[in-house]
Amino acid sequence: MGQPAHVTVRHILIVEDDPDVRGAVAAILEAAGYHVLEAEHGREALHHLRAGAADVCLILLDLFMPEMNGWAFRDEQLRDPQLAQIPVLVLSADPHAAKRAVSPGVVGTMTKPIEFDRLLQVIAQHC
Repeated sequence: MGQPAHVTVRHILIVEDDPDVRGAVAAILEAAGYHVLEAEHGREALHHLRAGAADVCLILLDLFMPEMNGWAFRDEQLRDPQLAQIPVLVLSADPHAAKRAVSPGVVGTMTKPIEFDRLLQVIAQHC
């Protein structure tokens, strides 16, 4: 029957170049009842956000990606007042890079492999 008209569906945007990681995270979040958008790199993520930023409650952001990496994405996100308010959780295999990525709007960092119980706790705080 679908969602009542007054309920806004909120999405989590996964920005990750590895299709296996992106797919696994998406599957777990969808199984937990979340709606998921996926992007392979920062430029694709910006496209998704500019098409419907109000519907995104959290961005899960990898740092090392082709075409537009996580740092360049964050620079663009913070320059756009419509997007700057969306919280970001940084996901990286490199714990030092994850720590360097902390900036306004970054609600936390998590190293890969991802601890899904912890990830779901962080998401529940924002979505």
